[in-house]
Amino acid sequence: MAVTARRLESQFRLIPGAIPVLLPPLPDVESAASEAVKELRKGLEGRISACLTSGTELIEALDRRRRNQVVPTTLEAIDALLDGGLARGKMTEIAGRGARLSVAVATLASATSIGEAAALIDIGDAFDPQIGEAAGINLRRMLWVRPKTLKQAVTAAEMLTTTGFQLVVLDAGLPPLRGRVPDASWVRLARAAEAHGTALLVSAPYPLTGTTSEAMLRAEGSRGRWSGKLLMGVETALRLEKHRRKRPGEAARLLFHVEELAVSRWPLAEETANGQRPTANV
Repeated sequence: MAVTARRLESQFRLIPGAIPVLLPPLPDVESAASEAVKELRKGLEGRISACLTSGTELIEALDRRRRNQVVPTTLEAIDALLDGGLARGKMTEIAGRGARLSVAVATLASATSIGEAAALIDIGDAFDPQIGEAAGINLRRMLWVRPKTLKQAVTAAEMLTTTGFQLVVLDAGLPPLRGRVPDASWVRLARAAEAHGTALLVSAPYPLTGTTSEAMLRAEGSRGRWSGKLLMGVETALRLEKHRRKRPGEAARLLFHVEELAVSRWPLAEETANGQRPTANV
């Protein structure tokens, strides 16, 4: 063993590993406004000063609370329908024939751009890494799984959820779907997401999760926007069919613009809530 190790060392030059350096904690940067708030707190009673906060502290608290509760899709109309985005620890489903994969890509880009670990379970093998990276996905933060059947996909989603992924997207592809999954599997997957705080998005051509999902969006068929013979964009409509914290029935339209003829980037999305059409020129 020692002779083999010496031979390998002589043939291959080993690169020494970098030694981590611990930096001292940076001092807090306090503005004049926060100092004034501190002085004001000193002159008030404890119960009153505890309720006093600065605008910066309030904005940071609201942003932290929002991030801790939801994963935004960065599509404003969908985030409005879902009360801010995909709820952490819950399962959200998008069913129908619309631009479901575009919503999934936007959500993956939102999660990976802030350093969170995400996974895409792609049954239909429809994901293009080059287009996904152009859309803003950090591929180093995303795991791409390509199972063959729906049962394998649900099993993989449960495994990834329990291993600590903050976002798991299961895209079932186009019909017909291969294999059937019992209701108990969806219940077990929903419980795993709740136990580990994972935001779970299920995208399917028809509803699959039943009562186990927190919210369900119905995607209508997409239609193209043309200028003569040139495709300028794709429009799709979504409707909130179910939500456990708000009344269903709201609708939104998404318009994905094609930036170039040779699509080198994922189309940009323009959203409108409550079914109102975009006002921008296409």
